[in-house]
Amino acid sequence: MIDDNLQAGQFVTVKEGKIEPGDVVPLIDNFYGDKKLELDGEGVAFFGDSFYVVGSRGHPRRDSDDGAPGSGDRIKAKVAAASQIVRIRLREPIGNKLSMNDVLEIRRTGKLREFIAADETLRKYMDQPLERRADGAGNGITIEGVAILNGRLYVGFRGPSIDSRGAPILSVPLATLFGEGRDGAELKVVKLRDGRGVRDLVAYGKGLLVLAGPTGDEAGQYDVHWWDGHGVEMQSLGDITEEAHAKKTSKPEGLLPLDVTSGRLRLLILSDGDDAKDGEPREVLVKVPKQG
Repeated sequence: MIDDNLQAGQFVTVKEGKIEPGDVVPLIDNFYGDKKLELDGEGVAFFGDSFYVVGSRGHPRRDSDDGAPGSGDRIKAKVAAASQIVRIRLREPIGNKLSMNDVLEIRRTGKLREFIAADETLRKYMDQPLERRADGAGNGITIEGVAILNGRLYVGFRGPSIDSRGAPILSVPLATLFGEGRDGAELKVVKLRDGRGVRDLVAYGKGLLVLAGPTGDEAGQYDVHWWDGHGVEMQSLGDITEEAHAKKTSKPEGLLPLDVTSGRLRLLILSDGDDAKDGEPREVLVKVPKQG
């Protein structure tokens, strides 16, 4: 589990009806002067023998110091800290309850920023704040989901919302992120209404579950889709706004498939916000995706 205000994550064990906290896992050690900088972690995926944690890569939001002396260097340092992907490799065999004794290696990479900068669609939204401002800035890049499927790492973007098209999802060969080369990135803009973006991704079957919600901080609809990872159309599985008790102060941002119950897919939803104590975990039911 990842906290977007810390430099660390935490192992947790999910059991029926409860979540048991475990060891804290250090992820980054970035500083600006004597101040710790957060990863702004927004997504976790597991593949093979490793967890992958992604930072938001976003411009700091609502910075009161913008334009003050030194603020440019501070903002660059914050963006660099939040532009990392952290891999936590585990020792074999991997059990159901993990601790720091199970961690073999923690490794970081900032290469995702290079792939974003190289993409013609995404690069113009780099280093812009997410929220729209009076000076015309805004609708900038913010990552809020990561998943791994068929050897590729997918990141879903809460912002930008691309007018008349939808929300970007960028995929990169996993081996390239932690190895040599700069090739193989692929961008898809999946169809969502304007002003909506990806709030989480998770691999499920032959594709990905996509949690979608408002790009901004306003209250709005949250729903779950299934995407095959190739086209731009997604299969709608259901509106979870009421079941997840979504509101401006409690926004669904985490998705975990549990099982299929009575022909419905049971999901665990975790939220963020002032009223989302300990993630306010809730179970919701949606349609089971039809996979080809």
